Formats: sequence, structure tokens, C-alpha cells
Amino acid sequence: MKHVWIDTDMGFDDLAAVLTVAQTPQWTIDGMSLVAGNAPLDVVIDNALRSAACFDWRFPIHAGRAAPLAGELVTAQNILGSDAMASAGRSLPGARTALASDDAVAALGDWLASAAEPATVLALGPLTNLAALLQQRPALAARIAQVMWMGGSAGPGNHTAAAEFNAAVDPEAINIVLDAGVPLQMVGLDACRQVRVHARDAEALRAIGGDKAELLADLLLGYVRIASPDASLPMSLYDPTAAAALVAPGGMSFRPAHVVAECRGEHTRGMTVVEWRVPRRAEANAQVAAVADEPGLRRVVLEALARAAAD
Repeated sequence: MKHVWIDTDMGFDDLAAVLTVAQTPQWTIDGMSLVAGNAPLDVVIDNALRSAACFDWRFPIHAGRAAPLAGELVTAQNILGSDAMASAGRSLPGARTALASDDAVAALGDWLASAAEPATVLALGPLTNLAALLQQRPALAARIAQVMWMGGSAGPGNHTAAAEFNAAVDPEAINIVLDAGVPLQMVGLDACRQVRVHARDAEALRAIGGDKAELLADLLLGYVRIASPDASLPMSLYDPTAAAALVAPGGMSFRPAHVVAECRGEHTRGMTVVEWRVPRRAEANAQVAAVADEPGLRRVVLEALARAAAD
């Protein structure tokens, strides 16, 4: 079995990413840390605990940082809705599991320290929790074999013209993680936009039948409607693309690059500046996603959602 810890600001695409890993037989989720991003931390916690109850997740869930390392929290609720779970109908059932702790940074650190070998982290939101851990316990950087992060961009942004949302929330955290020497694989906006979902994918889930199928269909259709209110256009598949790249590594090609997050620019704060000319201009400090196998990655995600719907 392959073991992973997931750090997330739980919205719908985070949920789909978690299900992608949870429904892959070779992978085990050992724990989850929550971070403010898509929504304030209390909303993220509610989404995670309701998702855990609905889909019978058994791994511990820990509440993490409620604010970025510097500046005020910016959320995506203007796009995703107040609960960060835009839906065409149904919402997550109200039943909740319980938090394992309210100190995700300590929990993640203890997991890394006790792992039999350097471990994998799938990060689906701002990197605040991971950066806080590396500030507190820098020796644990050596216990991380891989951070697969959905964030940043090697091209234009979405939160601003220059910055992708997860990066814009906490750019200081990105630089702390990179400066610690952690092996980072950045699945940026430009890579995720190569993998898209459609209204017909939601209807295929609905055809499975049952409460979970109806729920996932409504959530997926609500997500697709972010791109166009009538769901006529496809929607880029963000966090699940990073999850699929983790569990099916042949589906995404990566290139070595030097990455730094802009923290001071008036118009460019949160921009991930990618220098591809390594090692001539700079030493590589990350692997940056370049070309996606859209059919393959879509299949990994949609088949996982179908299995979750049928459970």
C-alpha cells in the first residue's frame, strides 16, 4: 500500500480529489489536515466532517490554520458559494464525524516523524499548514518524499491576472516550503485547465442511481456551472487533476524548474514565477506539471467518483 496525508481547504473539487485517492485500491489516506482557503476554517471543517460521515472516511481529520502566514484571508466564496460546495440541487447530509484534534500542524508533524520512510503529502489548498510545520520543525523536511500540490501557475492566474488562487492566499508559505528543500510537484492552473469535465459527466453519475450518486451528480453539475450557468461549457478539473496525477503518475508529465512566489508586487502578489531555464539560469527546486493526458486523468477521476457513488 502507498500512504498519503491530504491537506485541504475542502470545497467540491477537494472532495472529488479525496475520493479519487480513497477509491484507488493501492492507496491509503493516513490523515487529513484542514486549512482556510476556499472558505473560512469553520466552513472547511463542516464540509470535511460532513463528507467523512457521508463517505465513511475512517482516517483522522485535524483542524489547521485559520489564516495565512501574512495578511488577511481571502476566500473563493464569491465563486463557489458560501459553503464552497456549489450544487445544482443536493448538499452534503448534515451528519458529521468528529475532529481528531484542532492542531493539524502537530498531527502532520507527528505522522511524518513516525512514518517508516519519507512520506507523501497531497496538498489541495494554500500551503499554510505545511509551511508552519517546517518553520516549527525544520528537520522534518527530510521526512517528506513528495508534496503533490495543486496550486500556482506557469502562465496567467485566476484569482488575479498573475496569481492562481491557492498561491495568492499564502505566497509566503510557498517560499518557505521551497526554501526547506521539500520535493515539490506543482500541478498548476495551466496544467489543470487541460483536464475538463462536462454536464454529461454529472448525468452519467446520476444514472448509477442512489443517494450518493444523486449527491455527487448535483455537486459535479454545480461545479460545471461555474464555467457557464447553463452548463454548456466544460469546467477545468482542478484539485482532482493533482490527485489523479498522484495515483496515476503516467497521466501527467513534469519538467524541472525554479519556482519562487512573488510576495510584494502590487499587481503580482501570489504569482508563481517559473524559470524553466535550469540549470543554466537557476537550479531546479520543483517539478512543474506541463502536459496532461486528459482522457487518462479524466478516466481516473470519473471512475473513482462512480465507485464512490455506488458504495
